[in-house]
Amino acid sequence: MGKTTDGMERSKALRLCAYRAETVRSMERPLLERGVPLMRMAASATAQVTAQLLEDSGIDVIGGRVSLLAGAGDNGGDGLFAAAALARAGAEVTVIAVGKSLHPAGLIALTRSGGKLLILDPGATMTPELRGFGAGEAGERLRAAIEIVAKSDVLLDAMTGIGVTGALRGLAATMAHEICSNIRQANENGARAPLVIAIDTPSGIGVDDGTIPGDVIDADATVMFGAMKPCAMLPPASFACGQVTLVDFGFDLTGRPPAVSAMNQARTRTMLRRPKTADSKYSRGVAGLITGSTHYPGAAVLSVEAAMHSNTGMVRYLGPAIASGMVLDKAPEVVLGKGRVQAWAVGSGVPANSSSAAHDEDGHTDGQREAIATLLAHYALPDWTDGTPSDDGVEHPDHLDNFNDSDTTPHHMSNQDPWSMPPICVDAGALDLLPQRVPPQVIITPHAAELARLLTNRGQAVTTDDITDRPWHWATRAHKLTGATVLLKGAITIVVGEDSVTNADVIDTQNDGSNDTTRRDTDTGIDADSDHTITVVSGSGPAWLSTAGSGDVLAGLMSGVLAQQPEGALQRNPGSAVQAAATSAFVHGIAAAEASESDCCGWRPPYIYDSSEPAQHRKTGHPIVASDVIGQLPHVFGMLLNV
Repeated sequence: MGKTTDGMERSKALRLCAYRAETVRSMERPLLERGVPLMRMAASATAQVTAQLLEDSGIDVIGGRVSLLAGAGDNGGDGLFAAAALARAGAEVTVIAVGKSLHPAGLIALTRSGGKLLILDPGATMTPELRGFGAGEAGERLRAAIEIVAKSDVLLDAMTGIGVTGALRGLAATMAHEICSNIRQANENGARAPLVIAIDTPSGIGVDDGTIPGDVIDADATVMFGAMKPCAMLPPASFACGQVTLVDFGFDLTGRPPAVSAMNQARTRTMLRRPKTADSKYSRGVAGLITGSTHYPGAAVLSVEAAMHSNTGMVRYLGPAIASGMVLDKAPEVVLGKGRVQAWAVGSGVPANSSSAAHDEDGHTDGQREAIATLLAHYALPDWTDGTPSDDGVEHPDHLDNFNDSDTTPHHMSNQDPWSMPPICVDAGALDLLPQRVPPQVIITPHAAELARLLTNRGQAVTTDDITDRPWHWATRAHKLTGATVLLKGAITIVVGEDSVTNADVIDTQNDGSNDTTRRDTDTGIDADSDHTITVVSGSGPAWLSTAGSGDVLAGLMSGVLAQQPEGALQRNPGSAVQAAATSAFVHGIAAAEASESDCCGWRPPYIYDSSEPAQHRKTGHPIVASDVIGQLPHVFGMLLNV
């Protein structure tokens, strides 16, 4: 039983955790020192995956045309040995060398297998008989290489490995640019393009940060070695990896913290509360929502209905008459007005300050914005400058008690301490009301454009395109600036927040009034001495989820997930805020997948090589609207709780 459990835990770590390149190299080192033939293992797996993909495409390996883009390093060596194996199996193999040298043993294996070699760099030294060539011949060789790739059945990409950072340069960049252009044109014209298989990672990709700094040849499949790298989980790089097959080298993962991890059903289940016989509606969790507005009352209905169907005992709603009437028409179980809540969701369907709807004709602020501002003032942390509280803290409006009396917050959290306030989801129109610094049980849920506005308002020169180009970087920056847990929406949703281990000390330090140096840094919102953040991703939803109102549903759903957590758990254990936010995104995506009957999601775990996993045929599904997602929530919660 122990061995089986250990094997299951290892499989889960391999499929759901990604490690930085430096960590991967440190795990490789002991195996290489023991003489484990990692390159041969990688090459053998790559050759077999390639052969299978050719077969799945109706192409026989014997006579199949295979081209390899090979660089000078070990990644190129992996490719050379794989190409040699395919040549021995009968494929017509051409290796295109993009650097000045090739892995010596790999080159010998290729030569002995009968594979062809095309050298592009006039300064190459890999073959004694080649003593350089002029610019004219270099151009001819480049054109020949591009034509060979275009006529290939499969292209293996082994130009650069995990040790190279930044955009491709030189001949590698030229080949990537030309091949990308040709594949794009072929796809537009409905013409055939070669299958692309990346060896370990697509060349030129941001291995550790998930960026695409220059031209990258999008892979149909990636054969990744040893452990997942962040680029396989983080957008936009993850979309360039295609279907990932992971080759398990037997790394010792003990004590190796991942850079990124992904949600799955098992992790989600740990954040959901199973009803008990002795429960009341209050013990099951009460969610409070300040959502919708006179201009956008539909958001109130969507968010409230989502909260009601998210395993909660009761939902309270605060809003204008038109929204309240629509909510009661749709959901008579909802209680209007203030009262006891374990969690909040605010901002969905509430106009942002930049919107003309934020003020009436007389210049009065929208009532929902006023209510949210009053509530959020409770979460404002004082401005620590020299390790002690400043005298010019947050001003609390006179009507603050409307949201912080004994009926509104749990009795042991009614002292207006920001660290003791109930967890809250801050969405859409409430984002510009967020205090400068807040504790991590405040979860903000922007999309790229909203995050760009939030950061711009905090002095960061950033555009929406910047966010989509470097989503992990900017989500992390937003967390450090505000202290909030950040959920950045997308096909792959990124959640960044504080690590629980660090925060246990930080919270104690702040509560005992000492001047300990571990107090939070004013700029970052976390320990000034180190970066103790965690990142979790969820890509469970299909593209059909990009529909009006889906964000309102997520906010309501999250209020339900937050409300069912043990009281005080997220305040004591900030890492749980990350898990709760990621759980909400995961459930949201699964409900959308069920509603649309689609399993084409934003991210899926890798296949483990040689593990007898059955091939899966993807279903595109059909369009949905936001209310369809709500309709599936009871089924999804039941499925997760009953497994």
